[in-house]
Amino acid sequence: MRVLLITDWLQGVGGAERYIVAVREGLRGAGDEVRLLTSDVGTAGDGSAEYRARGSEHLLAKAVLQLANPFAASVVRRALREFRPDVAMVNMFEHQLSPSIFAALRGVPTVLSVTDYKGICPVSSKLLPDDRLCHDPPGLVCWRSGCVSAPHWVRDQVRYALIRWARKHTRRVLTCSQWMSIELARHGVEAEHVSPPVPLPGTDFRRLASARPTLAYCGRLDRTKGVPLLLRAFARLKPIAPAARLRLVGEGPLRESLEDLVRALGLEEMVSFRGLVPPELVEHEISDAWAVVVPSLWAEPLGLVAIEAILRGIPVVASAAGGLGETVEHGTSGLLFSNGNEDELAGHLEAIVTARAFLDHAVPDAAVRRVVRRHDPELHTERLRGILMSVAGVHASTNPSARTALRV
Repeated sequence: MRVLLITDWLQGVGGAERYIVAVREGLRGAGDEVRLLTSDVGTAGDGSAEYRARGSEHLLAKAVLQLANPFAASVVRRALREFRPDVAMVNMFEHQLSPSIFAALRGVPTVLSVTDYKGICPVSSKLLPDDRLCHDPPGLVCWRSGCVSAPHWVRDQVRYALIRWARKHTRRVLTCSQWMSIELARHGVEAEHVSPPVPLPGTDFRRLASARPTLAYCGRLDRTKGVPLLLRAFARLKPIAPAARLRLVGEGPLRESLEDLVRALGLEEMVSFRGLVPPELVEHEISDAWAVVVPSLWAEPLGLVAIEAILRGIPVVASAAGGLGETVEHGTSGLLFSNGNEDELAGHLEAIVTARAFLDHAVPDAAVRRVVRRHDPELHTERLRGILMSVAGVHASTNPSARTALRV
């Protein structure tokens, strides 16, 4: 089977980019031919994308290209001529590639994979300015709530009409969690949940809980992730557990303001900033933690860091809405609190650092096995290949010469 993977490739590598890499590796490992088409504003698959379409981070150019990117449509048509795929799988397209690619893909069986909110939310987070979760479809409410300006709202009327048109030209829509399947259905998009693959710990990973209470946060330092909330909750532990430590792994636009908050709260001796760490080294940053904390204000579509922590036997304290609520079993693999609730978060952190919860600082083996199975890379590849073959009309027994005959 020949598969053309198409996705925006944003600056920096997040969960969506890592997912596409895993899909490509899994399909190639199963014997499929796979090529990658991306926008060029990021690393384009660390330089591995066979096809790259022009994009832009310039505000005006981006506003136009998000409506219709002729460069992306042209590159898609070239990929179809040269590669002649049996099926296309599109991941992100709203940021750079635009709905134009679906006009170019007309006639090619296409699957859409949704791993974020951009297709149903102009600010991508479904988070209102006052940090409440938004449950409304995109429309006038986006302007009235202060999420976007009036010019932005006017532009988006065309943009989201085109996005809805694009979705109609796909055979099936997949998404990363049951939460996202339900959320998309509320916005009129029928999507089936396919758990993404998450690799097991590296062979050199060693779990050894620190002698002193240690908590870890891993992720981008931005508004949606709730790090100020975490710091305020953690500050409450100072009289109770002065030996406790919090390690912040990651970078982002809030770094400077977070450092100011740490000083204002008097936490200089208790909180450390580790900065940006390569993905393969993150597991070493959390290996001694009593718990990994995921205090997101928004409803994470999946919450990859929680999955990775539990796979390593590390309990997780996380906000309950979104995919995190599906991954973390409250009281078994971690503790859940209502998004944005500082009191609940502080209570859970106290339970962790005083060992009232998770006395041995570990997730039970049975709970780890449940997460391992749900995100098994081989099972994911098997299910995804079945979907792609069904959409393409290709049977598992089809050989390369028969595929050629099907495309003629």
